Amino acid sequence: MLRKLATLLLAGATAATLAGCGGGGSTSATPGGSGGDGKITMGFAQVGAESGWRTANTKSIQESAKSAGIDLKFSDAQQRQENQIKAIRSYIQQKVDIIAFSPVVESGWDPVLKEAKNAKIPVILTDRAVDSKDTSLYKTFLGSDFVEEGKKAGQWLVDQYKDSKDEVNIVELQGTTGSAPANDRKAGFGEVIASDPKFKIIASQTGDFTRAKGKEVMDAFLKANPKIDVLFAHNDDMGLGAIEAIEGAGKVPGKDIKIITIDAVKDGMQALADGKINYIVECSPLLGPQLMDLSKKVLKGEQVPTRVVTEETAFTQEQAKQALPSRKY
Repeated sequence: MLRKLATLLLAGATAATLAGCGGGGSTSATPGGSGGDGKITMGFAQVGAESGWRTANTKSIQESAKSAGIDLKFSDAQQRQENQIKAIRSYIQQKVDIIAFSPVVESGWDPVLKEAKNAKIPVILTDRAVDSKDTSLYKTFLGSDFVEEGKKAGQWLVDQYKDSKDEVNIVELQGTTGSAPANDRKAGFGEVIASDPKFKIIASQTGDFTRAKGKEVMDAFLKANPKIDVLFAHNDDMGLGAIEAIEGAGKVPGKDIKIITIDAVKDGMQALADGKINYIVECSPLLGPQLMDLSKKVLKGEQVPTRVVTEETAFTQEQAKQALPSRKY
């Protein structure tokens, strides 16, 4: 009786496996790891919801997955690497077809990525990179060039002060410590302003990419440094928090202290249009359509570039005014 039952179970499992390998009468192999219905299942481990940028990024991924007919399993790591690793291991256990994630920090991913590779589940990095020397652990990295963003911010500053010989005191609100955008934006900005010794970064501290932390750290900067000429914030949200601190200190943001930020979300663009921010370098969060397209290509066995850079621009006050009415995020 037990042998007969085992035979029936094996036959059922085989039939289910065959049913999951194709649809619509086709005999070609089709992904469908979790659903068994030929539908692609993606596990996505998001950083968190720390900013307006991240909220727009999440919305883009969720809406694009739905439009592409991809079954999305989504998790919010609340800016904790251990939560992302736990989510990725859960996706491996669920045998999803593909995993995508935006790493909280750059280092410490090799063990879990090797687990995914051993399970034959391809991985795509979005928005942020990892510092692994083994590039076979992921198929591609889709996102912005953060170093270039920092360079654009630095070049605008150099151009603004090209005719001045006075020292320019700069404070910097960094993103999450150890994250790719924080490391790279700082490096790009620093490389450009190093061309002229009058530019001095007199204080630099993380604001964790959040508005509340940006305000808190800027408060401390203002109390410790009587003369601040420029603020470079690694994202709009920290810059917006800093504006509250600057106004609270009786100073005029955009005039008494020039402000450069990165992202170009609606709130930041509005502050730019209002003259409270002076320059914003764009970092688009709308990666969803490209991610779904890359995922389908990877699962079909097509070659994809190991690095896909998003196209972005930068905005002055007048350009922000023109762009705001049609801004999607």
